[in-house]
Amino acid sequence: MNVTERGFTQHDETTAPEESKPLLARSKAAFGSIPGLHAVMAEAPGLLEGYQKLHELFLNSSFDKDELTVVWQTVNVENQCHYCVPAHTLIAKGMGVDDALVEALRNGEALSDPRLEALRQFTLKVVRQRGDLSDEDIQAFLDAGFTRRQILEVILGYAQKVMSNYTNRIARTPMDKRFEKFAWTPPARQAESAA
Repeated sequence: MNVTERGFTQHDETTAPEESKPLLARSKAAFGSIPGLHAVMAEAPGLLEGYQKLHELFLNSSFDKDELTVVWQTVNVENQCHYCVPAHTLIAKGMGVDDALVEALRNGEALSDPRLEALRQFTLKVVRQRGDLSDEDIQAFLDAGFTRRQILEVILGYAQKVMSNYTNRIARTPMDKRFEKFAWTPPARQAESAA
């Protein structure tokens, strides 16, 4: 049984609370092993179940694979999640998302596709302004070809990411071996280490 540097247990099917055992079995079936995030979340069965359900709901939203990735990675980068940025890099690769798009998102850079950049900007505003968007913010998103349904689906994706980003930052979840090669340092910290 592994423990994070902050003392959070990384559960498996033998150590998890009873209600989390079938949830971890579902994670293992989906990913081939239990992701470190899910192992930490298992301590609170409601959190793990809620996260799994929100993930499923967001995957089944009206967004395509590129748009899902834009929302996920924009929030991950904004929240400086050391675990989720690499995890969603691997997920994006598995979904066939273009490497240039993934790299721009990881670096917090403007996207070359105007529609995807509008989605990135809108997602950033939702996060930074805590949902207090102006009429102009909403109209710009609609003018980019998105819908009011998708405004609400950005909130759904953000809610999912709050659960994972905050869990990882609080617990300091160690990175899974399978996405260590996609390790990520926040852009501000990259600049500090270069100085």
